[in-house]
Amino acid sequence: MSTGQPTFSDPKLLDDLARRLAEGLPKGIQMLQADLERNLRAGLEAALKRLDLVTREELEVQAAVLARTRAKLEALQQRIADLECRIQTSARPPG
Repeated sequence: MSTGQPTFSDPKLLDDLARRLAEGLPKGIQMLQADLERNLRAGLEAALKRLDLVTREELEVQAAVLARTRAKLEALQQRIADLECRIQTSARPPG
């Protein structure tokens, strides 16, 4: 049942209310908000630059290298186990 009055879910009403509240703020606070946003952005950019980040492509290349290395390691471990088994069986005295 509609009463014909705007509700808070009405985007036009919310936009108008937000605009009036923003206009009602003292100029110093409005300037402070913009300054705070700029400082946060600069701080985040500086922090991200200090991190040793890699691109997605570099990460995928290194993941592929790691997978190949693991496969080679597993093959070598199996080969060593086979050779150790051969040595043990050939070192046993016959009979």
